[in-house]
Amino acid sequence: MDNLSLDFFRGRRVFVTGHTGFKGSWLCRILINAGAILTGYSLPPPTEPNLFSLAGLKQSMTSVIGDIRERANVALREKRETFANKLRKRK
Repeated sequence: MDNLSLDFFRGRRVFVTGHTGFKGSWLCRILINAGAILTGYSLPPPTEPNLFSLAGLKQSMTSVIGDIRERANVALREKRETFANKLRKRK
């Protein structure tokens, strides 16, 4: 089996749900190391201490705490991100 190349993610925007959990934190660390621009949406970290905090991920990505089951909050977040991106491109 060939090695997976993470070059695909360099400079790309990635949205991760569950980023404060154990698996999500590891995924975020891998994607950040690959050069991805991350936004995470998740419930608060489930334990204290937690991998999300210990790995210092909050400083390396945009972290949004919320419940994915509340669809209106996710849709509002997406609209704000799209608007913010359009403003950044105008500069």
